[in-house]
Amino acid sequence: MSQLFTSRIAAVRAAPWHQNIVGIRRGIERETLRLKPDGTLSQQDHPLALGSALTHPLITTDFSEALLEFITPATNSIETTIAQLTDIHRFAMRQLGEERLGAGSMPGYIAHQDEIRLAYYGESNVGKMKTLYRQGLKNRYGSMMQAISGVHFNFSIPESFWANYQQLLGDSQPLQDFISAQYLHLIRNYKRYVWLIVYLFGASPAMCQSFLQGRQSKYNFQTLGRGTLYLPYATSLRMSDLGYTNSAQSSLAITYNSLPDYIRGLHQAITTSSPEYDAIGLEKDGQYQQLNGNILQIENEFYSTIRPKRTIKSGERPTCALAKRGVEYIEVRALDVNPFSAVGITATQMRFLDLFLLYCLLEDSPELSAEAQAVTEQNLKKVVTDGRRLNLELDQDGQPRLMQDWAEEIFAELSPIAAWLDEAYQTADDEERSYQAVLKQHYLALLDPTRTLSGKMLGLLQANQQDCGAVDLQLADLYRQQLLAGDYQYYQPEDFSRMAAESLAEQQQIEAADTVGFSEYLKQYFAEKPC
Repeated sequence: MSQLFTSRIAAVRAAPWHQNIVGIRRGIERETLRLKPDGTLSQQDHPLALGSALTHPLITTDFSEALLEFITPATNSIETTIAQLTDIHRFAMRQLGEERLGAGSMPGYIAHQDEIRLAYYGESNVGKMKTLYRQGLKNRYGSMMQAISGVHFNFSIPESFWANYQQLLGDSQPLQDFISAQYLHLIRNYKRYVWLIVYLFGASPAMCQSFLQGRQSKYNFQTLGRGTLYLPYATSLRMSDLGYTNSAQSSLAITYNSLPDYIRGLHQAITTSSPEYDAIGLEKDGQYQQLNGNILQIENEFYSTIRPKRTIKSGERPTCALAKRGVEYIEVRALDVNPFSAVGITATQMRFLDLFLLYCLLEDSPELSAEAQAVTEQNLKKVVTDGRRLNLELDQDGQPRLMQDWAEEIFAELSPIAAWLDEAYQTADDEERSYQAVLKQHYLALLDPTRTLSGKMLGLLQANQQDCGAVDLQLADLYRQQLLAGDYQYYQPEDFSRMAAESLAEQQQIEAADTVGFSEYLKQYFAEKPC
C-alpha cells in the first residue's frame, strides 16, 4: 500500500465524523431496447402511457424510439435505488404489451440500421434539437453503434464529509472549489484503474454478426451458433473500437487536472470544425443533418468512461453549469448492462463501485497529461478484448505489470475501505449488505475469470452453442415474467400515471411557450460560452 493512502484511510476511519460517508447518494440510468416477441427491434412509438420522453423524470428514450432509458432519483440508500429501478421496469413492462426489454448491452439481429428509428421529443425547439442531435450521430457514426445499451452510475459524496475532509487535508480554498478539485482527483485515478471495473463487470464478450453491417474488423473473431462473433478472452465489446468510439476524438486533449482545464478542452472540441463532419453539411434537401460540423456537436457526444456533472437548468449547457457552480457528482459510464439482473445492475455491484470510487479518492492522484491518459486508454483496450487472458500485461508507469498482480494490490487497498464502510453503515454482520463480503465475492472473480460477468456469459453461450441474440431473448422473456408477476416496492401505479400525465402536459406547455424559430433557438443556445 502507498504511504499516503495508508495514512489517509487511517485518519478518516479514526475521525469522529467518519460516519458522514453514509450520506453517499447514488442514482442509476439504465438503457434497454424494446424487442418484439421474436427478438427483433420494436417499431412502435414511445407509448403514451409512459408519458413524454422529453419531460418525464424517470422514463425517457436515448438514441432511438426503441431504446428506453430508466432513471432513478439520487438517494442515499442502495436498497431504495434498486426498489425504484425495479418498479420503473415493472411499470414499463406492463405498458408494452407483448414487447420485451433487452437483457444485455449488445443488440441482437438488426437487418439494417434504418430499422433504428430516431427518438422523437415533440415539436418544441428543445425537442427538435434533441432529435437533430441524434440525426447528426447517425450521419457521423451510423445508427448501429447507437443501439448499444449501457448503465450509468451517478455518485456523490455528502457535503458534510467534504467539509471535514477538507479540514483533514489542511485545504483552505472555497469548499465548492475543493469539492470540484477532489472529484477530478477521483476521476484521474478512475481513468488509471477503470480496467478493473471492465474486467469484473464487462458482460459483452460476444455480439451478433449483423452489428458489423458488412464492415471489416481488425479483430480475429471466433464464431458460434448461426451468426455470433466472440473473442475468447473479451470482457466488453461494447467498450471496444466497435462500440462507443469517435476517431476524431482521439486527437482531443481533454484532461482532468483542473476543472478549467476540462471545461476548456471540452469547449474547444465543441467549437473546432471537423473537415470530415463539415462534409456532411448542415442541411440536405431542406432537412437539417446535424447541429453543426464541429468535432463534437454538444458535450454529450464526448464518449468518456466517466464525466464530472452538475445539474443543468433549462436551456443551459453542461460546461456552463460546471463553470458557474462546480462539480456536483460524477457519472460512471463504463458499465455494461448486467444480463443476469432483471434491472441491469445489482446492489452488490453498487457496493463494489462505492469501494472503488472511494479508493480513487483516497489514493494519491498526480496530474495526468494527455500522453499519460493515452496509456490508461491502451490499458483499458487490452482488458476490453483480452481481460480474461492469463498473464495479461498492462503498462504501469512505463513498466509492464501483470494485470493480476496489479489488481491484487488494488484489492488489498480496498480492504480497509470495506472495513470503514461496514463500521459506518453497521453492516459488518449483514452478509447481504456487508462491504467486506462484497469485496471477497469479487476477489474470487479476480482469481477465477469464469466468475466474471463476461466469463459467465461466454460460458452460457458456449455450453448451449446458442447465438447471443437467442440467449438475450430467453433472459428477456424470463425477466418479463418476473416483472409482470411481482408487486411494487416503492412507487405505486398511480404515481406513474400521475407522472405520465404531468410530463405530457409539461411538454405541451414547452411547445406553446416557444417564441423564436428553430434556427434562432440554436443560435441562442450556442451563444453562451463557459470560458
